Amino acid sequence: MPEKHYIEQVEYAKTYLIPYFKKHIPDFKNLKILEIGCAEAGTLKLLKEDGHEVTGIELNKSRIETALKNNPDLDIRQGDISSLYIVDELNDTFDLIIMREVIEHIPNKGATFYNISRLLKKGGYLFISFPPKFSPFAGHQQVGKSILRKTPYIHLFPTFLLKILLKVINENKGYLEHLKLHYSTGMSISKFEMLSGKVGLEQVIKDFYLFRPIYKLRFGTKVRKLPNILLLREFITLGYEGLLKK
Repeated sequence: MPEKHYIEQVEYAKTYLIPYFKKHIPDFKNLKILEIGCAEAGTLKLLKEDGHEVTGIELNKSRIETALKNNPDLDIRQGDISSLYIVDELNDTFDLIIMREVIEHIPNKGATFYNISRLLKKGGYLFISFPPKFSPFAGHQQVGKSILRKTPYIHLFPTFLLKILLKVINENKGYLEHLKLHYSTGMSISKFEMLSGKVGLEQVIKDFYLFRPIYKLRFGTKVRKLPNILLLREFITLGYEGLLKK
């Protein structure tokens, strides 16, 4: 599975991310780039080959080991972007920070955006994507073994109802805690816009997807966007994607 993730990251960087950056970031050459939650670092590998100076931070030690096994020359640190010490530990500033499907897992979002702002150079960019908190599958329910893994909005169900359902269906132990954890740390688009604006990040591009670009690679589905309508974007959008500038 780690190797599968790595291969997907490489392919996604090649077919979508790097073309996106070249299209929307002026003079996309020889930049200093930080990826937060770099996982197996397939994206960083491609960016380094494209001529950029890259750094990654990742919490999961086993994912770092896989990353360095495939690319031992990459600069990857184990760390938490919301940590009080992460800015000093990295001791650098960056032209571009990438944060894909990470912010929704971090409890202390205020500290995270404060640190990102400090790590970005003036005029630097943040690329971020995440599933909105109230969207159909933001509970990451796909880890279940029953029909609940394909049930939209299950993470929004009341706890008492979930307990009954899990007992009747004989779902995995710990599934309730899994759903509630993802709900508690989830990120709404409105909160994201408030927190990013608070630290001086201005939105350059924002897209709301019914079917995200990564789905084209994983499932062969056509990319579909949604309009920026308040309730629609929070409850129907499967993925928000934005490019912001300091």
